[in-house]
Amino acid sequence: MKHYRWDDVPLEALSPTIGRRMITGAKSMAAMVYLKKGAVVPEHKHENEQITFVLKGALEFQIDGRTVMVRAGEVLVIPAWMPHSATAVEDTDDLDYFCPPRQDWLTGNDAYLRGK
Repeated sequence: MKHYRWDDVPLEALSPTIGRRMITGAKSMAAMVYLKKGAVVPEHKHENEQITFVLKGALEFQIDGRTVMVRAGEVLVIPAWMPHSATAVEDTDDLDYFCPPRQDWLTGNDAYLRGK
């Protein structure tokens, strides 16, 4: 068992508009993602099922040929391998849960988030 406090987890600045904190277990991962208004997460896909819970603000997702607005208090479940992108329409804090853990995030091979 491990006990964490989000404020004690190191904040990783991915770009001037996106930051995150990650906690990883053996088979799953949780990440607090902080996006400034206008931040863009380019289209990508991954083997991981993703559950996104918007705590503050709002994200506009492009997914499965649709636009889906997810606001504070709402949750979006994204199946594995589903291409998706998102834009922060407000300053946004969201909690992302992944199963299995995102290896690209753990190794830093997530250039799409870093503007590379």
